[in-house]
Amino acid sequence: MKKVFWFKIILLLMLSGVDAIAFGQVSSRADSLQADSLRKLRKQQIADNINKQFDFGDLVRVILHPNKKPDTLHKGLGITVVPNVAANPTIGGQLGIKAVAGKKLGTDPNTLLSTGATSASITTKGIIYFYLNHNIFTPGNKWNYQGNFVIAKTVSPDHGLGIGRTQASGNPAQNVLADPTHKGYAIHSIYFNIREKVYKEVAKHLLLGAGMSFEIRRNIQNKDSTGFSTPSGVYNNEHGFPQDHYSANGFLFNVQYITRDNPNRAYKGIYFDAGIRANQTWIGSTKNALQLTTDFRKYFSLSQSSPEFVIAFWNWGSYLLSGSIPYLELPGTGRDGTFRSGRGYTSQYFKGTKFNDTELELRFPILSNKFISGVVFGNMQTGNDEQGTRLFQVFQPGGGAGLRVLFNKATRTNLALDYAWGKFGSRGFFLNLNEAF
Repeated sequence: MKKVFWFKIILLLMLSGVDAIAFGQVSSRADSLQADSLRKLRKQQIADNINKQFDFGDLVRVILHPNKKPDTLHKGLGITVVPNVAANPTIGGQLGIKAVAGKKLGTDPNTLLSTGATSASITTKGIIYFYLNHNIFTPGNKWNYQGNFVIAKTVSPDHGLGIGRTQASGNPAQNVLADPTHKGYAIHSIYFNIREKVYKEVAKHLLLGAGMSFEIRRNIQNKDSTGFSTPSGVYNNEHGFPQDHYSANGFLFNVQYITRDNPNRAYKGIYFDAGIRANQTWIGSTKNALQLTTDFRKYFSLSQSSPEFVIAFWNWGSYLLSGSIPYLELPGTGRDGTFRSGRGYTSQYFKGTKFNDTELELRFPILSNKFISGVVFGNMQTGNDEQGTRLFQVFQPGGGAGLRVLFNKATRTNLALDYAWGKFGSRGFFLNLNEAF
């Protein structure tokens, strides 16, 4: 019996060795069975986590169909249509309709979520805005298509050029441009934007991209201006821009690195994008310009059982390398790709030819079903001006807190309600879909 036993053991070891050799001919992953098991376990944990969550769709189901079973991970719809009710100091109160969608293309589990959104709205400050945008990843992230189309009647608040440093050392025109009293002006215009970028994966998580962007403003009016004695009027005179129109048309060249797990509400990973923009007169731009923009985001999940407990870090910067940028296209507060940076201030409250914003946010669930969550955040902005202030010399803080309402657990779409404070009496309520970053 002992001989039979040892014979079985030896035979088993031999078969195991053959199996390992066979796998070695096609893959370097020696323990693929264990790896598959771990992947299945992680997918099950994700499914369990989502199935325990309660979103706006569940609320509707409970009210209208109390006996209906809740959705699972595989049944969640990727489309959210909501009234576009928003508010912040830049736009005032907003009313409209908005649709956002999210879907993974193909069957590769590593493919990133593709998203799209469209909205039409009107605000209490006379802004009429329509946009359509997309961020599409093909199966396996081989290609990434990013683009948007915007047509709007806008009112842009203006608080001068610079980081809000109080000084009166320049000539009268320079003091008007700096707006040291933070008087504030309203610039009216008609705005068009068409942008499209195409990225190709060249290594795991690494993509290279190129595209074009056309920013066009017409019928620019500054109703507070007398002889163009406003910050924008002084800037246009000094840099040779027309007072009532401009075009900023350019080529885009980008490098992108992505490991974050979701663009709407990341729990972990990194997002990094660096790009060069080259505005050229021969494609219709009013002036030539060369501009560098960087966007870095890092997410740290603090709990394995509750991955929504996150510390999020963001740094965004834009730097003019040569040429001239139109006044309303200068980098500044809220001039990132999603117009969400610098909460506590209106869009472009601070601005310069070189600008940098750093933000830190703590995100945490409040209810056990994750329907309501909370955030606490802070930001520091810095920029240059034309009176000698250099980038990273002067910083202006902002911060606040907010609530999150889970709208769609399948795509992690949520409603963001923030109240933020800044300096110079600046403060306001900010309401949007999804996280600021």
